[in-house]
Amino acid sequence: MFEGVLIKAYGGFYYVKKGEEIWECSLRGKFRLGKNAAALVGDRVKVTPVREKTGRIDEVLPRATELFRPAVANVEQAVLVFAVQNPEPNLTLLDRFLVLAESAGIQPLICLNKIDLLSGRREHHWLKLYRRIGYPTVTASSKTGEGVEALRQLLTGSTSVFAGPSGVGKSSLLNAVQPGWQLKTGEISHKLKRGKHTTRHVELLVLPSGGYVVDSPGFSSLDLPEMEREELSRYFPEMENFTEDCKFKGCLHNQEPQCGVKKAVEQGAIHKERYQNYLSFLQEVMQQERRY
Repeated sequence: MFEGVLIKAYGGFYYVKKGEEIWECSLRGKFRLGKNAAALVGDRVKVTPVREKTGRIDEVLPRATELFRPAVANVEQAVLVFAVQNPEPNLTLLDRFLVLAESAGIQPLICLNKIDLLSGRREHHWLKLYRRIGYPTVTASSKTGEGVEALRQLLTGSTSVFAGPSGVGKSSLLNAVQPGWQLKTGEISHKLKRGKHTTRHVELLVLPSGGYVVDSPGFSSLDLPEMEREELSRYFPEMENFTEDCKFKGCLHNQEPQCGVKKAVEQGAIHKERYQNYLSFLQEVMQQERRY
């Protein structure tokens, strides 16, 4: 038996990296019958050899982190890719994924792609907002190569997942980061102004400079993770400085009087759209509590 990293699950087979070798494996029966995903890309697994470079996964080792959409384990960094335009940035979706990543213990990195479409401006108003809050950001263009080396350095030495809506250029950006991967790319559907899904399965890619990158299917919606309603504001870090001004302990910053966060929104210290997204997410979390 040996230990390896699950780099791809496709067509009922699981591909495990052992050193420089790739082993094609099946999954032990008891795992296939489990309620939750038995083995995710990124898992460290124990494999029993069956024949030359084929084996059976008999054990999935404990995970440090776990995401479900995309389904991937042991990720340290989530690179959230959005485009300047084509398609336009969906900030509600970005906020949703920030909550999902941080609640899973994964460090987010916001990547603004297609920077060549800024027509001379080297900044984007919403990127300034997230940088001011404290989120790490990077700008890039797979077309011109701008920012690609900076992104490559940020990926080196960690396990990162690329995620974002379809059409923002995740696969093109990964091809620019590591020429030779030749990941399939797609054009924008002009009728819907949304990208055509080009990545059909989740795969762990090996960076020659060290580390792994997960190329995952684009997404258009995300369910928030289960949490207590009081927990949600932790994932809006700009609120932290103002919660001490709230009159009531456990304030949800919604309908409570004398709320420091609401006052900060009125004064412009907290961005109104971010706050509206918080309120929308809060309703979802409360509905989840009632269901469970």
